[in-house]
Amino acid sequence: MKAETKRHIKICGWILFVFYLCMLFYLLFFAEEYGRQAQQQGYRYNFVPLKEIKRFWIYREQLGIRAVMVNLVGNVLAFVPFGFILPIIGKKLRSVWKVTALGFLMSLSVELLQLMFKVGCCDVDDVLLNTLGALLGYILFAVCNVFRRWKYGKTF
Repeated sequence: MKAETKRHIKICGWILFVFYLCMLFYLLFFAEEYGRQAQQQGYRYNFVPLKEIKRFWIYREQLGIRAVMVNLVGNVLAFVPFGFILPIIGKKLRSVWKVTALGFLMSLSVELLQLMFKVGCCDVDDVLLNTLGALLGYILFAVCNVFRRWKYGKTF
């Protein structure tokens, strides 16, 4: 692949990554449709691993499919782009461990900010689901990269 093409891909990756981060922060901190309110009365948190995941699964019929999908599947899908784009924008980020660790740290940061600013709920299960999403994003990148190498026979 030409150096110019690689540069264009990296620039597009950065643009997509910044756009993704802006959308993520909007949804997590400002979107009212996901239960965000201008002022919350107190702190909402869960530090017991798997507690909310179990609750959503056990009471899925009472809560409704939308609530379950937004909480469980949404938290995973929200971080798939994170894990997919990072290896594109940096060669040093082409490690499953680095991307997963960065996904964990990003998710932990978001949850702690939610706790500090009393926005949403600080939930350890969200950290687990977001980290899983970053890992799945990296796996998707790796599969696409193997396919690209097989098809075109060149490195990225």
